[in-house]
Amino acid sequence: MSADHDHDHGHAPSNFNAAFAIGITLNIAFVAIEAFYGWKVNSLALLADAGHNLSDVIGLVLAWGGALAGRLLPDARHTYGWKRASILAVFINALLLLVAMGSLAWEAFHRLQSPQPIQGVTIMVVAGIGIVVNTATALLFMRGGESDLNIRGAFLHMAADALVSAGVVVAGGLALWFGWIWLDPVVSLVIAAVIVVGSWGLFKQSVHLLFDGVPEGVDLLAVQALLEGLPGVTRVHDLHVWAMGTSEIAMTAHLVMPEGHADDAFLQNASRQLHDRFEIEHVTIQVMQVPFTKPCAGLAGLLPMP
Repeated sequence: MSADHDHDHGHAPSNFNAAFAIGITLNIAFVAIEAFYGWKVNSLALLADAGHNLSDVIGLVLAWGGALAGRLLPDARHTYGWKRASILAVFINALLLLVAMGSLAWEAFHRLQSPQPIQGVTIMVVAGIGIVVNTATALLFMRGGESDLNIRGAFLHMAADALVSAGVVVAGGLALWFGWIWLDPVVSLVIAAVIVVGSWGLFKQSVHLLFDGVPEGVDLLAVQALLEGLPGVTRVHDLHVWAMGTSEIAMTAHLVMPEGHADDAFLQNASRQLHDRFEIEHVTIQVMQVPFTKPCAGLAGLLPMP
């Protein structure tokens, strides 16, 4: 006997089309300004930040594409739709950032060996514009970060950019007042380090989810305990929890109920508890009186059998 939770799509993330469009437009304009003045005044910090902001534009485009793909309706060939595109977008975005920052660090080390004069005032003004642009873009994605990894990635990148731009302003000021021309490549290295630290967690989490890892915030043993605590359940087999996308979680399980049966009320209660405690949206439960399947080999030692 099997039963499927009615796949409720009412908890889909908000539509961020306007936020993406505005954020991409603002950042493209700022990249052009920052790259031009970085080249004009020979500032590696500005050029580095321009390159990073360009990668953020690409990241925003990827995140937007992932969000749009995730909203495509399922069909006979893709029964879950294209929700995993949002996870892939986070992965590519983080990977691009890590590669870009590696190139930046390499160039900064070379520049440290032969520091070149920079124009502090120009750097401070351009980076100040960056603080405004990046802060405004981050605010566009603030309200969606808690429920969607894809949106959280966009928010964190923009917020980090605002901090990085503030660092460039400080570097420009110190170079102007004290003549510390070596500070420009040093700030570039700090920029690279900050972004790598911020991106590494997203990268690891996206890889984890791409390989059907249990999403953060879901304790598999606690899920099993909840299911075993349902009336009439004596054993749980083949329990699997994975992310369908960056904002939706799915679960399948076999429940052994020797003396009972699963009616609609039982299944609705189970689904409601799983949603309320773990935010699992898609629940599929198969009920049997006598177990006829073997536990998954990889879970045999993790999930204790009663």
